[in-house]
Amino acid sequence: MDVALGGTFDPVHDGHRRLFERAFELGDVTVGLTSDELAPKSRDVDRHVRSYDEREDALATELESIAADYDREFEIRMLESPTGIATEPKFDYLVVSPETREGGKRINEIRRENGHDPLEVVVVPHLLADDGDIISSTRIVTGEIDEHGTVIDE
Repeated sequence: MDVALGGTFDPVHDGHRRLFERAFELGDVTVGLTSDELAPKSRDVDRHVRSYDEREDALATELESIAADYDREFEIRMLESPTGIATEPKFDYLVVSPETREGGKRINEIRRENGHDPLEVVVVPHLLADDGDIISSTRIVTGEIDEHGTVIDE
């Protein structure tokens, strides 16, 4: 089975790792990593996002160990649009977080319009930080929590 997922992944945190693990449980994984142009547009908060190359290197490091645990292959591809790679016919699953579930519906609409079977959209629940709020890259960048959801005392 072929699995797609996408994101900015800056920085990678335990919530992302949960997405990756679920994806590798299902099959070989293609990750659409937002381009430098798309990354800021996909953020709810205006904040610095590292370059595509920096994010790709960090993501590859994360995926290598998880892929090995599941004996799966992975590929990272540049994501130039929000619906990106998942509209391609080769995929069987799309792994999303709760806030990107609607994007999965739109991807399936496009797939149907193009004569492709819809993807099975797998929603992975958020992972919560120690304070009960979700772990997010923005919270990490702003210094609220670390990548594992531990609250940083100032």
